[in-house]
Amino acid sequence: GKSGSKIQSTPTKAGGDRYIPNRSTMQMEMANFLLTKENDPAEESPTKKEQQKAWAVNLNGFDIEEAKILRLSGKPQNAPEGYQNNLKVLYSQKVTPGSSRKNGRYIPSMPDRILDAPEIRNDYYLNLIDWSSQNFLAVALDNSVYLWNHASGEIIQLLQMEHPDDYVSSVSWIKEGNYLAVGTSNAEVQLWDIHHQKRLRNMTSHSSRVGSLSWNSYILSSGARTGHIHHHDVRVAEHHVATLTGHTQEVCGLKWSQDGRYLASGGNDNLVNVWPCTQGNSGDFAPVQTFSQHQGAVKAVAWCPWQSNVLATGGGTSDRHIRIWNVCSGTCLSAVDAHSQVCSILWSANYKEFISGHGFAQNQLVIWKYPTMSKVAELRGHTARVLNLTMSPDGATVASAAADETLRLWRCFEMDPIKKKEKEKANSAKSSIIHQSIR
Repeated sequence: GKSGSKIQSTPTKAGGDRYIPNRSTMQMEMANFLLTKENDPAEESPTKKEQQKAWAVNLNGFDIEEAKILRLSGKPQNAPEGYQNNLKVLYSQKVTPGSSRKNGRYIPSMPDRILDAPEIRNDYYLNLIDWSSQNFLAVALDNSVYLWNHASGEIIQLLQMEHPDDYVSSVSWIKEGNYLAVGTSNAEVQLWDIHHQKRLRNMTSHSSRVGSLSWNSYILSSGARTGHIHHHDVRVAEHHVATLTGHTQEVCGLKWSQDGRYLASGGNDNLVNVWPCTQGNSGDFAPVQTFSQHQGAVKAVAWCPWQSNVLATGGGTSDRHIRIWNVCSGTCLSAVDAHSQVCSILWSANYKEFISGHGFAQNQLVIWKYPTMSKVAELRGHTARVLNLTMSPDGATVASAAADETLRLWRCFEMDPIKKKEKEKANSAKSSIIHQSIR
């Protein structure tokens, strides 16, 4: 009988067998009142409702009806003042319609193809690959240059240096893709006709190896180990038309802007120079901008295809930064620490992005969103530092050459089929307008 009358109580000792929450903040009386109220007749006059609301506000500080959180229908009620949740903004956004939802595009993490590149020189300052508008990939392997036809897979050996100690230090295609410029370790700049596979001319004006080349129409610019940049007019016998002296060490990055207004040069002296296409009043070339913020050699230089005055540059092992410049105002628009040596930068024509190639320590390729500079993807696979990057003429594939003696082709900028059709239509419309005869 005694045991039947025992009342259970909460254990006083901490660490009991179950958790009983503190009910002091749960408004138990209010809950009880609301439960019993539900059994009352529902018919109430508007005046009575107003009275009850006024009493509730005076007594409790809030309206009873507003205290109901869970409802079967209607909009959810606002929480009473003082109970507002800071996360409310996250859950009160409008739902994005399925049609306008943007899914992140698929970027393959594995290369589309891997090609052998035996005896490729592991030298940061050289520019050993370039992809032509006619879909030929030129690769310099020690003292030879090979051409790989991307469409057919055919491989052609274009040239081999006569002296065994000489090597090819740079290659660059003319815009039309029918001529290839070749820089050598014995200070020569050669011009080759691809269709006839023969050398057209041999231009000697430098006194040291030519590690960088860039075309601007019929002007071929070459950067040498001495720090000098020479302009060659390939149409005339006296080809050497100008000398640019803005670097004290090897010129390892050289790129003309797409509109031909500026030439960007990067050197082992950590400088970036931006040169005009025309000479000054004194007849000498002087840089319109000189950027000295990099703390390492600047090999990666690339012009933005949709903003002609925007330049991207990347520094070597002691710098590791990618910087974006406005060459008109001379301001640094953004800078990001890539945490590894930057050897090359390519802008995508299909997306508002660019890709960078890296050396120590990751040996990876990184795709960056512009202008936010956020990482879109990292492409890994090379087992030694990436030396050069070049892009296919359709802008969909990037080829990377690395010190692991491989070339890897990454289909990282492949266009959406619908957008591709729209772009092709627009281009065909433009060309038809251009070719219309004027009468």
